[in-house]
Amino acid sequence: MPEIVNFEQFVRRILEILFWVLIILPMIALPVFYLIYVLQVEIQCGFSLLNCSHQIDWSLALYMFDPSKMNPLDPNSYISQLGLGTNSVLFKVSTFPGLTFAAILSSFVIWYERKLLAKMQYRIGPLYAGRVEGWLQSFADLFKLLFKEIVIPARADTLFFMAVPFAMMALSGALLAVIPVGPTTFIASSAYSLLIALAILSFFPIVTLLAGWASNNKFSFIGGIRALYQMISYEIPLILSVVGIIILSGGSLNFVDIVNSQSRIWFIGPMILGAIVFYVTAMAEVERIPFDIPEADSELVAGWLTEYTSMNFGVINLAVYIKLYALSSLFTLLFLGGWQGPAPVPGVVWFMIKTVIMLTIFIIPRGFNPRVRIDQLISFGWVWLIGIAFANIFIAVFLRAAGLL
Repeated sequence: MPEIVNFEQFVRRILEILFWVLIILPMIALPVFYLIYVLQVEIQCGFSLLNCSHQIDWSLALYMFDPSKMNPLDPNSYISQLGLGTNSVLFKVSTFPGLTFAAILSSFVIWYERKLLAKMQYRIGPLYAGRVEGWLQSFADLFKLLFKEIVIPARADTLFFMAVPFAMMALSGALLAVIPVGPTTFIASSAYSLLIALAILSFFPIVTLLAGWASNNKFSFIGGIRALYQMISYEIPLILSVVGIIILSGGSLNFVDIVNSQSRIWFIGPMILGAIVFYVTAMAEVERIPFDIPEADSELVAGWLTEYTSMNFGVINLAVYIKLYALSSLFTLLFLGGWQGPAPVPGVVWFMIKTVIMLTIFIIPRGFNPRVRIDQLISFGWVWLIGIAFANIFIAVFLRAAGLL
């Protein structure tokens, strides 16, 4: 067996193993399954199948020779009848628009961010993992973290320390559950989906503070305290920034109704002040530069992430990028008309195009902005952002009362 000397050969070896497993497993597992099944029927019938009322179903064996019967897009296929088709809740939660899709997209966003910032700063960025522009770098980092040791500080609170990555991922997944990517493409729909999304967002700084406390590290704890201060500064402006959207959409808190209310004009036009406040507070929510005060690597090593290693670190970072995708999706739904666009292109495609544009706008400030001080952030949040958010509410009330929207 040839020695693996680079990441490309490692990926090729993994794909070869998966290929042979997918080829050989049905040839072995399916006959064994039916052999056990037939023996069970024979035992029940006293080894007399001719006089047995039980019927042996051989249809599953025929499906491996007719792939169309396993098509999840076909509502009449066998896999759809089992409740595993594209319209099933399991598919939406696990695949699209659920956690798997968001995780893969977030992995590519990590690579996209690194390459974009490199171009902005006249650097090369990721290069070797993948033949084209190092596009496999995120997956190379994933495999690297998988094989690293999970280190737990001796004086840390082990239970809460290990619970933080799972809590971050659970909150990110819960946030995806209420965000629709199309009029009928969503995991869960509620009349209060906007309120639920804002409530879920409010839990992230609490988990950050818990991570800093459980690490029993002064740098981590200071980072957690900074996250708490930051939450106090931007949480109220974030909520106030969407009040104008609720007013113009007739008081609805349902994302589908909010998107339908933008059929004539996107809300980013009349609600430009609210869009600015939402964008700035979302940057603070996801701790992007210039609001990366809780992490502040030049001051606090890595802030509340200092003691996290291996896949604990990887899961937390993946959850943060999923939250970045979720916030970009929220901006798209609230201000950019969601999935609305010219008819030839499907609504889901329009939604993803707008979301990727917003992801880019969230990423760009990292390339040239310095970090603000904590006192500057608090002053900016309490004085300017709240004032602009209230002005945006007055504009929404005026437009609604005048019958303009």
